Amino acid sequence: MYSASDLRKGLKIEIDGAPWQVTDFDFCKPGKGQALYRCKMKNMISGITMDKTYRANDKIDKPTLEERDFIFSYAEGNSYIFSDNETYEEVRLDGELLGEQKWFLIENMDCKILNFNGQAIDVTLPNFVDKKITDTEPGVRGDTATNVTKGAKIDNGYEIQVPLFINEGDTIKIDTRTGEYSERVSKS
Repeated sequence: MYSASDLRKGLKIEIDGAPWQVTDFDFCKPGKGQALYRCKMKNMISGITMDKTYRANDKIDKPTLEERDFIFSYAEGNSYIFSDNETYEEVRLDGELLGEQKWFLIENMDCKILNFNGQAIDVTLPNFVDKKITDTEPGVRGDTATNVTKGAKIDNGYEIQVPLFINEGDTIKIDTRTGEYSERVSKS
């Protein structure tokens, strides 16, 4: 069990049998009385957010979370199949669980799957992935203002904003946490 003094941003706790992650944290010590720990939390399964205040002597449950290494194998419809690195057991995850991350999956990519009571609740991909641009408009000469972007599509149809100098066939690095362009890896 955690005590209220253990609370911090990013900590995972259990409330009413569900895992929650602290997304914002504030410590308040009024002139008299006990210290207060105000937290904003997000449910790791449903995505619901809530505010909760704890007193210094409150006890908080620790969730039973397990993170294991997997390799992405292939996609089949709206299901994504991952293989355990140790047991080679296959796990099938729904596209809704992956969200926008499904656009950045590459065969044989190392991933981490977070389980809560045997149920997968989160997938962590590498921070950056290289993808090839398949469709984009050519940049307009003379349009060189800073931070000017244009739309582009990567090999699986995902649309991303890229700088004007990126052309069809270029390989770019994408941040999988935000889904945004990071840098150009190679020219076509």
